Amino acid sequence: MNDIKTKRAWVASAVCLALIVVLLFLPTGYENAGASSIDGSDRVPARILSVDDSTIKDTGLVRSGEQVCQIQLLSGSHKGEIHRAYNMLNGSLEQDKIYKAGETALVLVSYDDAGAQVASVSMIDHYRITGEIILLCAFFALLVLFAGWTGLRAVLSFVLSILSIWKVLVPLCLNGANPILVGALLTAGLTVLIIALVFGFNRITLASCIGAIAGLLVTAAIGIVSTNAFHIHGAVMSFSESLLYSGYEHLNLTQIFMASIFIGSSGAMMDLSVDIAAAVNEVVQKRPDLPRFEAMMCGMRVGRAAMGTMTTTLLLAYSGSYIALLMVFMAQGTPLINVFNYKYVASEVIHTIVGSFGLVAVAPLTAAAAGLFLAKGGSAAPLSVPKAEN
Repeated sequence: MNDIKTKRAWVASAVCLALIVVLLFLPTGYENAGASSIDGSDRVPARILSVDDSTIKDTGLVRSGEQVCQIQLLSGSHKGEIHRAYNMLNGSLEQDKIYKAGETALVLVSYDDAGAQVASVSMIDHYRITGEIILLCAFFALLVLFAGWTGLRAVLSFVLSILSIWKVLVPLCLNGANPILVGALLTAGLTVLIIALVFGFNRITLASCIGAIAGLLVTAAIGIVSTNAFHIHGAVMSFSESLLYSGYEHLNLTQIFMASIFIGSSGAMMDLSVDIAAAVNEVVQKRPDLPRFEAMMCGMRVGRAAMGTMTTTLLLAYSGSYIALLMVFMAQGTPLINVFNYKYVASEVIHTIVGSFGLVAVAPLTAAAAGLFLAKGGSAAPLSVPKAEN
């Protein structure tokens, strides 16, 4: 039995790995959008040798002017060359960057008409790629060290999810595809593959997928209705207006917002469905003669215990990025009736509560599916399981 389970898990791993390879080489169609080959420039890392802040005007929180940096290019056709780069300050704490000697920055190198000499160098931002790679590798190493082969399969699911969003979801939405339909299909497919990486292609995966996908559909339906009822426009999403002004005015931002609701909560629904199906499977393994109804009730009790923390998880996840906004409301003494009527707050209310609706739907549906597919049925005495405290 263990050998069969292991083989099924490895089959899922092979499928996932094959999809990762395909997605890595899958063109999005936007590779040359703003590429250096078009605008005659390169984006390369550079080491900052010295800075000149003499022309910067400092008026408290606001800084304006120009910072001049002496930099050394670290890659590209002019690697090793030293140039002067300019960092323009616009008086925005959110967008402005201040550099110091010894730091590494990402710079835009522009060439002359012949492309042989450097015409100018502009500072883009601090160079963070190396640190991000180190952080990601450390996370993967810890995951594999702690969970072994299961951790390695979790790494595959992590990579597959990132590539699916970047190589499939984002390009299709940019091309005008219905983001709700694309998001639902993509999330459902990822749900099946990710759960299969844990259990393999078996009845536990089937029960988990039924519960998670059913919760996904519930979340999508309520999200669509709530967005329309609350008169929420998709422009509440960060950088959404910049997307329209970049030549994509045909996009339906509100539909993209609707898709983000169930995509954002799909991970929690997947987690809950796996917990319930795994718990029911363990009970059934100990009591093979357990009736289906009792197996379902065991799954329901596990779901009740898990839902109490899962809904709070969504609340903390969504509200964490809006702490500064909440502080502004409190500092200015904004009445709560105004706060909850702001579309930015209402959009987060939709994210949290609608996602919680999906979690509530996942628990009984997964419990029912797990009891139906995992228990063999019978007339044995009911299993004595302590009831969860109310």
